[in-house]
Formats: sequence, C-alpha cells, structure tokens
Amino acid sequence: MKPLWALLVSFCLLAGTTSAEQYSVDLELVIAVDVSYSMEIDEQHLQRQGYVDAFRRPEIAEALQRGPLGRIAVTYIEWGGSAVQIVPWTLIDGRATAAQFSDELRRQPIRRISFTSISNALVFARKLFQTSPFRGTRRVIDVSGDGPNNAGVPAPVGRNTTVAQGIVIDGLPIMLKTTPDSASIPDLDVYYRECVIGGDGAFLLKVTNVSQFAETILRKLVIEISGLEVSGTPQRQTSPVRVQYPRPYNCFIGEEMQERSIGK
Repeated sequence: MKPLWALLVSFCLLAGTTSAEQYSVDLELVIAVDVSYSMEIDEQHLQRQGYVDAFRRPEIAEALQRGPLGRIAVTYIEWGGSAVQIVPWTLIDGRATAAQFSDELRRQPIRRISFTSISNALVFARKLFQTSPFRGTRRVIDVSGDGPNNAGVPAPVGRNTTVAQGIVIDGLPIMLKTTPDSASIPDLDVYYRECVIGGDGAFLLKVTNVSQFAETILRKLVIEISGLEVSGTPQRQTSPVRVQYPRPYNCFIGEEMQERSIGK
C-alpha cells in the first residue's frame, strides 16, 4: 500500500489538492543545517554525509513504523544569515522513499552563507510549515550549528514565536573548536539549551568530535521520527543533554561578540 500512497500524494500535489486527510503524516520535520563561514568545509561535508547516510539506514524505516500512520514529511534547509531550501517537502514512508530523499540531498552542492542567524532560520522554517502540503500530528525544527546567533533578532525571540505556534525546536550544537574564535563559544550546548530549543519534548544532542557526526545525526533523527521520550533513550556518549546551569545565561553573547568584532 505504501507505493500506492506515495503515488497518490504525488498525483495530488500535481493536481493542487489540499485535502488534510490525503496529506496526513505523523511528523513534519524541517532539518535546518548551519552552513555559515565558521563551519569548515570538511565539517560541512561530514555533516551533509551524515544526513545522506542516515536516511539509508534501516533504523529510519523502523522509526517510521512506530508512528500511527508510518509516514512523515521532511524538508532540508541550509542557513547562515539567511536560509535556503535545499530539498523540498518529501514524503517518506519506508526505505525506498528515504533512499530517494538521501539521493536528492547527496546531489546538492555544498554552499556557504555569511553570518549566523538562528532566528532567521526559524522564521524561514515557520513559513515552510505554512506552505507545506502535509499536515503532521507533530511539527519539529531540527537546528544544527557551531555558534551563537549574531544576526537578526535574538535567538530567544525566534524560539518563543516558534514554540507559540506549537512547533518543537530540537538542537544539534557542533562543538569541534579546540580554541575560541570570534564566532564560537565553549559552552554552545548550554546556549542551545537556554536560548534555542523549546517546545514539548525538545532536546539536544551535541557533537564534540568529527567521529560522532554520523551516529549523532542518526540517533537524533530516530528520536524525532519515532517520537520517543528523551528520558527513555539509552545513556551513551551522545545521549541527550539536559544541562543544569546555576545562574541566568546570557543569550545575547553572539550579538555582543559580533559588536566587539565590528568595533575593532
């Protein structure tokens, strides 16, 4: 039945049909990937390959089956100061359609975008939900990045507006820098926890070594697709991080760093 469903959806998309029942999915997922200049080219390739490989793993198909409908809709965007949709909304209902999504992503060129605006990425993602031909029980934005917000409105403003619309924001802070620079902070996981993620069940996984990219990306997607409770996931090196921070956190650190850099 799944190939028939995929064919039906494709036909309805071409015909412009807007029936909520025809487009029902368990999850609408926006994968939002940082391609700002603070990300090294080799890191970008590893990150991209991590997603390409993940959608070919059997764990994704198994996660799909845990949903009532067994199908999700996914789109992939890249962002810096602005954002670009790289792969359009795609129905994934099994290994074949997941592999098609992987192939489409693999064919896209690597790009770089100036500045780091998590808030602009969230605005862009919210608009994609508004124009999506699918209707999901859950709506999630999966944001990865290697630095704090330094353009657009502050990250908490974008987060609060997004969460108010019933959208969950999960985080994948990439913490590979061994020495600080003008665009990175040593406690990026705390920044994401306090200033970026939000909504019911929101969680983050962090990457602190290039060898963790593939495993962490796959594990994060499985949790999001299956709707697993974070507290019920196995405790491993890349386990979801619930950060305890003893004092108020400065969510404007990225903007302040950018201001100091401009003033030099």
